[in-house]
Amino acid sequence: MIVELQQVVAKYAHALDELDVPGLEAVLTEDTTWTFTAPGQGVLGPVAGRPAVLGFVRDGHAAQTGRVRHHLGNVVVTTANDDSAMVHATLLQTRDTQVISTGVYTLGLRRAGGVWRIAELTLALDKPLERIP
Repeated sequence: MIVELQQVVAKYAHALDELDVPGLEAVLTEDTTWTFTAPGQGVLGPVAGRPAVLGFVRDGHAAQTGRVRHHLGNVVVTTANDDSAMVHATLLQTRDTQVISTGVYTLGLRRAGGVWRIAELTLALDKPLERIP
């Protein structure tokens, strides 16, 4: 089970980097929620529902410059049962070869129909969000 959960987190990061909408749909529940916090900027969200999350991702991709990647490491399953799990992962986000942000993801996953998906995502950034020119 732990490997399955870690794979969902990795698939999320790869799909996010590539703007792979079908890949994101495959790892997000229909009712998924995303919430972000950044020091001095408060809370962004929650962005609720898979269509809203996908729109948020598309807007983010359209605004970014360079090649942005989300490197998720130290993936730890903190709680898990047959149908739900909590996972923590650290974020190192890069643009081309520069680090642009760091933070901690907390992901609530739910299994439905034998498939694990992200139902709740919280990202606590370590510094304020960078303004995109």
